[in-house]
Amino acid sequence: MTRTDDGGLAVRADAFGDAPTAALLVRQVRWEADGIVSVELTPRGGGALPGWEPGAHVDVFLESGLVRQYSLCGGATDRSRYRIAVLREPDGRGGSEEIHRDIRAGATITIGKPRNLFRVPDAPGYLCIAGGVGVTPIVSIAEDALARELPVRVVYGGRSRDSMSFVEELAALLPPSMIDVVPQDRRGMIDLEREVAALPDSWVICACGPSAMLEALEAVCERRGVRDRLVVERFTAPDNLETEFAGAENKPVTVHLERSGTTLEVPADQTILDAVKDIASVISSCTEGYCGTCETRVLRGTPEHRDTVLTDEERASNEIMMICVSRARTDGLTLDL
Repeated sequence: MTRTDDGGLAVRADAFGDAPTAALLVRQVRWEADGIVSVELTPRGGGALPGWEPGAHVDVFLESGLVRQYSLCGGATDRSRYRIAVLREPDGRGGSEEIHRDIRAGATITIGKPRNLFRVPDAPGYLCIAGGVGVTPIVSIAEDALARELPVRVVYGGRSRDSMSFVEELAALLPPSMIDVVPQDRRGMIDLEREVAALPDSWVICACGPSAMLEALEAVCERRGVRDRLVVERFTAPDNLETEFAGAENKPVTVHLERSGTTLEVPADQTILDAVKDIASVISSCTEGYCGTCETRVLRGTPEHRDTVLTDEERASNEIMMICVSRARTDGLTLDL
């Protein structure tokens, strides 16, 4: 379905041109909730930004060399700015700490063009379930549904009300009957059983949040027979990822890099990403198969998909793979690198 401003598509995206990345101006850094800031980005020289669909994210390239992914938040038809929200994670891998510590209004940040791994299908209505900072893509999904005059209900859980961002923004968008804010310290956890049981016919469930919440929601949807109507986005690896692939045997694989003209023998104890990153230009971030940054086109051979990003259709096509975790079902792979 079309979720971008058709009239804006004719405007040249001057901030990027033909490049995959652009240096944008930090127009504003705003406190949104305990530990969460939003960062508003605009083109330094004016012009339009590339359009994006609700649920999309951008890669953010930090001065330290880290690459992190953040969902775009707000109106997808506004091509004058992008907005992201960043939760400070003191025990994380450093990216959020760097943004909170170093990024100020007037600075420059390099980002990639929007990519959408949180693909929201057409539906007559949407139940959106958000946990913590997972509310960020939900704001744009809800706003888009309302713009298309479709019903949407948002259920938003967090540790406490002070830790929950964009509550006022959602309250301004939705009537009180269509939004339920559930601070855990006051009301406990979201009642997923009740929400799924009350799901109207043909509505789709969109969810983003911590792995524990998403896995519980997946289990409820499975029991209720609506698992095929659930789409999720993760910002951490699923808690059961190691168990899911624990029985998978790593075998050596021959990897040919078509554009580089190089053939590598990747041993069983090395990832394809680690083997190729010194030869080909590959961006990576999570290294656990959930962020989609290292997506690579497969020219020949059959991947063994171990990621949590690709749809069933994308897996069946075997045209792309996440080389940070996935291996091969065939003895060799030819990659577009």
